Amino acid sequence: MRGFVIVNSRIRFFFVFVFLMMSEGKISFASTLIQNIQIQGNQRIEKETILAQIDLIPGKMHSQEEIDQALKNLFASGLFADARLESKGSSLIIHVKENPIVNQVVIEGNDKLSDEILKGELQLRPRQVYTLTRLRNDTQRIQDLYRLKGHFAAVVTPQIIKREQNRVDVVFDVKEGLATVVRKIFFIGNKKFSESKLESAIQTKETRWYRFFTADDTFDSDRLAYDKELLRKFYLEHGYADFQIKSAVAELTPDREEFFITFTLEEGERYQIGDIKISSDFKGLDTTTLAKKIPFASGDWYSNKDVEKTLNLLVDELGSLGYAFVDIQPQLQKNIHKHLLDINFIIQEGPKVYINSIDIIGNDRTDDDVIRRELELDEGDAFNSNKMKHSEKRIKDLGFFKKVTVTKQPSDNPDKADIKIEIEEDRTGELSFGGGFSTADGPLADIRFAEHNFRGKGQDLRVGVTYSKRRQEYSFGLTEPYFLGRELMAGFDVYRMTRTRYQDASYDQQIHGLSLLMGYMLSENLSQLWTYTIQSDKVDHLRKNASRFIQAQPRNSTLSSITHTLTYDRRDSKIDPTTGYSISLSNEFAGLGGTLKYLKNQISGSHFYSFSDEWVLETSARYGIMVGLGKKTRIADRYILGGDTLRGFSPGGVSPRDKISKDKDALGGHQFYSGSVELSFPIGLPNEFGVKGATFTDVGSVWHSKEKGPEVFDSRKPRASVGFGVRWKSPIGPLRIDIAKTISKNKLDEKQVVLFGFSTRL
Repeated sequence: MRGFVIVNSRIRFFFVFVFLMMSEGKISFASTLIQNIQIQGNQRIEKETILAQIDLIPGKMHSQEEIDQALKNLFASGLFADARLESKGSSLIIHVKENPIVNQVVIEGNDKLSDEILKGELQLRPRQVYTLTRLRNDTQRIQDLYRLKGHFAAVVTPQIIKREQNRVDVVFDVKEGLATVVRKIFFIGNKKFSESKLESAIQTKETRWYRFFTADDTFDSDRLAYDKELLRKFYLEHGYADFQIKSAVAELTPDREEFFITFTLEEGERYQIGDIKISSDFKGLDTTTLAKKIPFASGDWYSNKDVEKTLNLLVDELGSLGYAFVDIQPQLQKNIHKHLLDINFIIQEGPKVYINSIDIIGNDRTDDDVIRRELELDEGDAFNSNKMKHSEKRIKDLGFFKKVTVTKQPSDNPDKADIKIEIEEDRTGELSFGGGFSTADGPLADIRFAEHNFRGKGQDLRVGVTYSKRRQEYSFGLTEPYFLGRELMAGFDVYRMTRTRYQDASYDQQIHGLSLLMGYMLSENLSQLWTYTIQSDKVDHLRKNASRFIQAQPRNSTLSSITHTLTYDRRDSKIDPTTGYSISLSNEFAGLGGTLKYLKNQISGSHFYSFSDEWVLETSARYGIMVGLGKKTRIADRYILGGDTLRGFSPGGVSPRDKISKDKDALGGHQFYSGSVELSFPIGLPNEFGVKGATFTDVGSVWHSKEKGPEVFDSRKPRASVGFGVRWKSPIGPLRIDIAKTISKNKLDEKQVVLFGFSTRL
């Protein structure tokens, strides 16, 4: 009996426990029947939207886990600031409190980053749902953008202003602070190179007062990783094949305004080149001839840059020999004890790859056709790295783009590849100012506007005005580089010139003319240009004290001439050459009608040699000869030198002259030559300044005027000058200033000490 009482008590205790637990909501049956669902508290959000979130269906049995998940789904939707579920009998009541809607987003205190940039990165936008999570993320995003800009001390404070109808204004108050600069860069372990030399090899710079044109002295974590690669490249180019970077640490000062960067290096030993070999699987390939293309020899210091250059040279040579599918791998064998590197260039047949598609990215203004017509490759062609390289050079030589990158990309088909062309467009409108100062003529000014990519079709539009005491010139021209859809250049120039020639002659001259031009490529490097010119020429205001030779000249004449020019160009760039050469031969025949009859022949050439990336030597020369065809030539058509053609002398300052005329009038010559040697070099300023120095010497002469008389001065004596100049790639355009001193001249020559020129892109 006693046992029964005990068991009965335990049963009663169990039912009491279950009742209490159920009343506390801690336990439920396996499933619950929900006959209907009621929603309370929603104002903007439709009932159907909420039902779609909870995924509960009236009239069905639902487990407690499904009901709990429904509540989680409501919070996960981001639509509600609060939500709870209430059960009344077989009804489920959902109480919600909606998140506010963003009325507007305002950013205050931002000067370094525009509203457009910042708002484009935010999740919170007008008419979007406001959540605290989004607010925190957006605050952090603005902070991150300022760090990328170099403002690590920037503080972003969000503020929420409540409006009617459950709307809010979101305000981000930004205190930008000063840019976090790199105060000092330390190099530990460098024995072969100084800290200043290593700093010049990387992009990050120590802060200086003059670095207001660049952000290289602000800290950037991505740039720091790039600097590590630049250091590796620098040491490999100088033969340190064992070089390692142990660490690169950036430390931020407590005030968050400065960084100290420390590179810990292990330089290792410098290596020389040992044996050089070329191995090939191609039958009949003459590796001995290929070996002559290698620009280094055994015993030279190893340079990774020379190896890369050799790979390009070998690929180009093999491409010209018809080997389109090649793979060249340099195999390096290191002799640690002797510090030698044996190099074996292994040439193998590469996979046969054809071009699938060519994609052009970044050409917002320029038509695709303008870029595609410069390509030597097309869809379906066999891939050729040599042609891809030449295509990249042709696009760069257009002068329309700041940056051009042509790369091969894998496609879905293993035997096909995509060509990706990434460009960054430059401003192609150009406003140029040129001028100088002559001891005889004072200031000279030249203003020209050109749009080199007119309408984005590669057309060249030109308008020019030249004004000085001796000349006023107005011109207009247009050139189409691909006339009728072919690689045929065609264009025209219309011009009007008024020359008050009291500097080189005692008369005025008015010229009205039209030139038509047509050019085309005969081969990859050889071009041909034809120009037809017709112009009327009137001489007036002849001074009484002018030379008798000038007074004997015809007052009115008509020119009808055709000019032929052949140019062979092997420069590495037409825009900014550093290596290579060009040769040009031109012939002008006047006599296709008109009153003037003569033949002019001129040959010119230039050669560029680069001692390094910064030191470039340019040599140039010209020679011309003129022959009258049954008539005496006019003085105005003969050769004269000066200005750009012979620095140190004014335009027209070198010429045969009338010694007894008041202005020592220039008579011009039937022959001339000129030459120049110029070396451009860095002058110690930081690279970001874009300033280089130049030193030069010019030489030239004009003779054989064919005028007879004791008053005629006509000498072949060379005139020469030396000088120095400054070349500045300023933020608004290139500036050139030359100061020259004559070292060989005739007393009748006119000098000009300063010559300058300036142009800017629009």
